[in-house]
Amino acid sequence: MKGQMSYKRQQKWVVFTFLLIPILLVVVFGFLPVFNMFGYSFLKWDGIGTKKFIGLDNYIELFSRPENLRVFGVSIYYFVGSLIQLAIALLFAVIICSKIRATNFFKGVLFFPNLINGVAIGFIFLYFFKDTGTLNTLLKLMGVENPPLWLTDPGKVNYSLTFTSIWRYTGFNVVMFVAAIQSLPSDVYEAANLDGANAWQQFKYITFPGIAPVVQINMILAIKGAVSVFEIPYIMTGGGNGSSTFVIKTMDTAFKFNKIGLASAMAIVLTIIVIVVSAIQDRLFSQKNGGQA
Repeated sequence: MKGQMSYKRQQKWVVFTFLLIPILLVVVFGFLPVFNMFGYSFLKWDGIGTKKFIGLDNYIELFSRPENLRVFGVSIYYFVGSLIQLAIALLFAVIICSKIRATNFFKGVLFFPNLINGVAIGFIFLYFFKDTGTLNTLLKLMGVENPPLWLTDPGKVNYSLTFTSIWRYTGFNVVMFVAAIQSLPSDVYEAANLDGANAWQQFKYITFPGIAPVVQINMILAIKGAVSVFEIPYIMTGGGNGSSTFVIKTMDTAFKFNKIGLASAMAIVLTIIVIVVSAIQDRLFSQKNGGQA
């Protein structure tokens, strides 16, 4: 009995030892910076000089200036684009899992954009969408005299940037959906075939409910990505022509205007928005799954 207790205690120590370093890393590089940022949000500080406590003034300034909140409208483009991206990825995943030939080849082709550095993708599509770029050159060869100004027209720039984001991240969702679909038991599909269920019925009643947790994860990532887009618009437009996102606005506030306190308040607000929206989404999914059960 004493030996058994000693063995269990050793197991606990092994588990604790293996978890200690990851937990320390999360605390040092995750929670402590957030706590520091929360403290900075109550200060007037340029990052170098004297810190002055100003209470909630940074938050009041953030919510009282429309230009600070107007950038959230840009996130709508990316959120809708994320939904389109998930739908496309799910379609490709279902097609790939339908026992077509060269499955690994198609998975590799679709996942390849996700392997490219975000800066490189930004420059690729910058030269693709610019006024004298590849796309407009092709349109002129096809007889279009005045092709659209994809990156300089405020009415079109966010569509171009959203398309770039969809192209980059679709492959990641495809791989996740394929893995989830392939983990479903094949005998369920065989029984459905014997019962005469068509492809849509199998997807509706077997595939989609079976991969609902993966869809939920991808939805949370989509919302997080929609409100925290940075690389693509920053590289392709610098946030100009109505394409500035909340993260770009925060970075400019911190490092261009040297308002570290206000930028910290903006970052805290962004963090709260992501947490609240993710919690609401998790609640909705939980209720839906509970209702089905």
